Amino acid sequence: MLARTADNLFWLARSMERADFIARTIEATMRLEYLPKTESDKVGEWEGALNAAGAYDSFVEKHGELDEEAAVEYLTFELANPSSIRNCLENARAAGRAVRTALTAETWTAINDAWLQLKRFETSRGRNRSLDREELMRFLDYVKKASLDFDGSCYRTMLRNDAYWFNRLGIFVERADNTARLLDVKYHLLLPSTETVGGPLDYFQWVAILRAVSAATAYHWVYRDRVKPWLIADLLILKAAMPRSLISCYESIDRALDSLAREDGRSGLAQRQARAMYAKLERSSMTEIFQGGLHEFITEFIEDNARLSTTISEQYLFT
Repeated sequence: MLARTADNLFWLARSMERADFIARTIEATMRLEYLPKTESDKVGEWEGALNAAGAYDSFVEKHGELDEEAAVEYLTFELANPSSIRNCLENARAAGRAVRTALTAETWTAINDAWLQLKRFETSRGRNRSLDREELMRFLDYVKKASLDFDGSCYRTMLRNDAYWFNRLGIFVERADNTARLLDVKYHLLLPSTETVGGPLDYFQWVAILRAVSAATAYHWVYRDRVKPWLIADLLILKAAMPRSLISCYESIDRALDSLAREDGRSGLAQRQARAMYAKLERSSMTEIFQGGLHEFITEFIEDNARLSTTISEQYLFT
């Protein structure tokens, strides 16, 4: 496969996965607004959402003061934000068009329909007008459905060849990064300094995090206990049965890279790095992670995940 084709497939999948994550992050943050809190707490929640999306610094540079309406607009339709939902879907469609012959009809339809529906939302909102809350919730639901349609069409219709495995790589590298950032933001930005850990506000924030990754039912199924931060961290880091956990993502990344190695006839640094990260997660326990510092663990993971993405690009995607 041409490196340019592989690159488009990889980033097509990452863009669709990121759009889904941004939609879920906005929805989770909006759920927290129904809880009693001060105005500064509300600002802190949107600061957390922007940080989870990796967009806080660029938002402050463009807008200065932080407020909900500006934050939502920046995360949804802002052209200047590379990670806005609009830009993610535009990038996905552009990448999909470039590799149209490598995609099934169902996969292309899922991508193209997502873009067309986005344009309808842009038309309905008009120039310089934000969506009202009901319209915004419909928009976020549509984005999540578009991502599910894309993921499902890939899984159910694509040949298990190199095109499929580059697609899977993009999804799981992005998903691992998103889950890690969401966990880190919760620990360092969402909990107000006046609120005790384990208090009512903390509890509802964690429930919102679970809902953001569609894990609320899974949590109660696995632990059959009330919501506890360390158990949520365990679910989203070390539980292989949880599709968005870090270890599940790396199990899938390792499988995809091994499949590419069989297609290519040779293995390389990307395979070794992924295998090492997967092995590290398999050996880890939450006791050790908390003793060493969850923030430190996640920061190192995010850096290693970014390093793996660079290695994949150098090994496969650069001409």
